[in-house]
Parts: sequence; structure tokens; C-alpha cells
Amino acid sequence: MPEPRGSNDSVTADDVEYAVRLAVTALRAAKAPDWGARAGSLEWDCWETVEHLADDLFSYAAQLGPESPPLDTHIPFVWSRKKPGGPANVIFAEREAGTAGLLRVLEASGALLTAIVRTTPPTVRSHHIFGVADPEGFAAMGVVETLVHMHDIAEGLGIDWMPDADLCHRALARLFPDAPTDTDRWPTLLWATGRADIPGRPRLTKWRWYGAPAGDRR
Repeated sequence: MPEPRGSNDSVTADDVEYAVRLAVTALRAAKAPDWGARAGSLEWDCWETVEHLADDLFSYAAQLGPESPPLDTHIPFVWSRKKPGGPANVIFAEREAGTAGLLRVLEASGALLTAIVRTTPPTVRSHHIFGVADPEGFAAMGVVETLVHMHDIAEGLGIDWMPDADLCHRALARLFPDAPTDTDRWPTLLWATGRADIPGRPRLTKWRWYGAPAGDRR
């Protein structure tokens, strides 16, 4: 199993690497999964949701890639859908490569985000619809995408998925400043992303995170 890193409040490239390794390890252990099953509460199936997750990780890496990242728009890749209602992605996996190929696509996208967060100065900023973010912000977004979409996929495949509390805590602290701090971390992350309720707080019907560093927020 992947080893967690030490606990503090910052989100790093190590956290992205760890989250993706946790996800790939869990998915590789799935026995005869039905990848066409609906992924939790999403409209996509499990295969499509893994592709979407890989696309998220790739896209976050790409936003930080240029010498002067854009502050007002995304990198102009061509997004497309394989079918009506499916996710709009740049990244898709060859179906002929099977599950092993799909997971390699996920690993590769995670490695790209890990590497670029690790090597990009913390002063760099780039566009995201939820606020111009720094490398730590993109790392935290990648972690959240991985953890919560794995929750969706795990529901569809019928497998266990329980990320550790420290990883969830760092993601919550970085992206969800208004989330409660006196509740269990994993259920709280699911609550913050509209996937669960927690004691005293009903499930959210609208939610967002805050990618901008605290000092940049207005």
C-alpha cells in the first residue's frame, strides 16, 4: 500500500502522488468490476468517471505549464464528448487497452500534476473557474477530485474506499474554509462536495471550493 506522508496543513505534490496511488491500488484490486455501472450519484459510468478524473489531473497540470500561465481562461485544448451527456474531456483511454490501460492513463495524468506542482514556484498563479490558484491550490484540487470521484466509482463498482483523515483534512483546510472543523474529515469532505450529509448539516445542493490562496482572496 502507498505510505501517507506526515501531517500538516499544506497540500503538496506528495499528496497528489499519494492520492492517485491510493486510487489506482484500490481499482486494481477490484474483482471483475462492471465498468459500465453508474458511478454513484453521477450521470457517468465508472469508466467515464476515471477518464474524467484523469482529464482533471492533466488539465490542472496544463494550467501551470506555460511560462506565463493564463489568469483569465483555460488552456485552449479541444474538449469533446464520446456520447451525449458524457464528460467533456481532452483525455480518453483506448477501450482496447482494457482496465490496465485505463489505470495507466490515470497514473500518467497524476504523475504530470505531481511533477509540475513539485517544480513550479509557489508565486505562480493560473486560472480556474473557482478562483485563480497557485500550485498548492491545484494540488489540493487534484486531491479532492481523486478522493471524491473515487467515492463515486467505488459506489458503482461495489468496492471499499476510505482515504485517511489527514489527507482529507489538508484538502478541506486548503479549499473549503467554511467547512466545519469538529466533524470527521472524510464525511466532511463528502459533505463539502455535495455527496453526503453530516450531523446538523443537510446535503449541499450547490457547492464550490476556493482555489485562490488565502492572501489573494478578496
